[in-house]
Amino acid sequence: MASNPNRPTSPHLQIYQLPLTGLISISHRITGVLLSVGLLFIVYILSATSSGISAYGEMQATLDHWFVTLLYWGFVFALFFHLCHGVRHLLWDTGRSFDKETLDYYAKIELGAAGALTLIALIFI
Repeated sequence: MASNPNRPTSPHLQIYQLPLTGLISISHRITGVLLSVGLLFIVYILSATSSGISAYGEMQATLDHWFVTLLYWGFVFALFFHLCHGVRHLLWDTGRSFDKETLDYYAKIELGAAGALTLIALIFI
């Protein structure tokens, strides 16, 4: 049986667009990994804090860089996003809200809540 070489064998990202809930699910997994990596940075901060004045000064100089500040706020957003998605999973454990419209609505609320919590943290920190 001859096959057409121009025919795609499966839907590709140019054709198939992930729904919002799929993107949120993938993002939840990615933020979980990034939060684990970010904990290594927190260990570095704690280690520098307990290692004396010179190590603490070097750590402070590192933290004052704009890129580290950007990473810090990304970490805070990832933390709040992961939290909001976890709450959403708790709602799913009740066995409700599995229709597409409700799933999309909750995904938008989740993103907005994570953004709002990050903004509130930015204001108060």
